[in-house]
Formats: sequence, structure tokens, C-alpha cells
Amino acid sequence: MTTLKIPVSTKDHFQGDENAPVIVVEYGDYECPHCGHAYPIVKQLQKHFGPQLGFVFRNFPLAEIHPCAESAAEAAEFAAANERFWEMHDSIYENQAALGEPLLLELADMLGLSASALREALNDREFAPRVREDFLGGVRSGVNGTPTFYINGQRHDGPFEFESLAAAIDAQL
Repeated sequence: MTTLKIPVSTKDHFQGDENAPVIVVEYGDYECPHCGHAYPIVKQLQKHFGPQLGFVFRNFPLAEIHPCAESAAEAAEFAAANERFWEMHDSIYENQAALGEPLLLELADMLGLSASALREALNDREFAPRVREDFLGGVRSGVNGTPTFYINGQRHDGPFEFESLAAAIDAQL
């Protein structure tokens, strides 16, 4: 079984109780249809397990096959710099079918962020180093597709359906 090589830290985007008995890390791509399918499943798991589950999202844009994935990840990091990461993360997945720079700028505006500042950050690739850091950590951990989930540091090699993930989480509890 493959293990998570980069431990969860304060640099991560974290939801839930940091002392939860189970921490799930997802390496995801905002343009990946499988990640789009997994998004509501993760929400369902969070609701089901409540304070027993912590969740971390890390960027793993597969830019060769998803041309908007990297800019979406950079837009999410731009939002994170303005303490709005999870709102941007959720909004991107909830509008995945329309993904592109116009959507990202619209979402920034809807979240009360400066669309012009986001455009400038995207043009300057200001948040590319952070996205690349996540990506390289995923490569070191054996990620070769998205979504890839780690449950308490161990890669979940089963399906990413609710039943399979919930059973793996239950096994850790």
C-alpha cells in the first residue's frame, strides 16, 4: 500500500477537526470529471462522520489533458490568500461544466474578491509555485490520477464511491 509522503501540516487546506481520528487527503484536479463526481461524495462523508473526519484538499492538476485545471487551482490558491479557499473550491466544482477563466473571474467577484487581481495573479502565475508544490508532493506519494484519496496516510485503492470510502474510514475508527 502506498503512503502519503508529505504529512498534513498547517500549510494544507483543512476542513473539520484537526484532531479528528481520521484524516482524508484528496489530490484533485478541478477539471477532472471523476473529481467532480467525488466532490458531493466527500461532502456526504463529511456530513456522515462529522467531527470524526478531517479533510484536506491538495492540487493535482493534470494540465496535459485538462487545460483549465492549473488556472483553476491557481484561482483557488488566490482565494486561499484571501481566506476564501473553500468557497472557491466548492464553487469551481459546482460550476465545473463552465470551467474557464471567465467563470473563475465571475466566481472571484461573487466571493467578494477582486477579479482584476485574480486576472493579474493568473497572468503572473503568482500561485503556480504552490500548485506545483502540491503536485510534486502527490507524485512523491504515488499519485498517478485523480482523485486520489489517502485515509490516515494510506492510499485508498478502492473505488471512490461513498460505500467504499465510508467502509475504509470506518475501518480506521
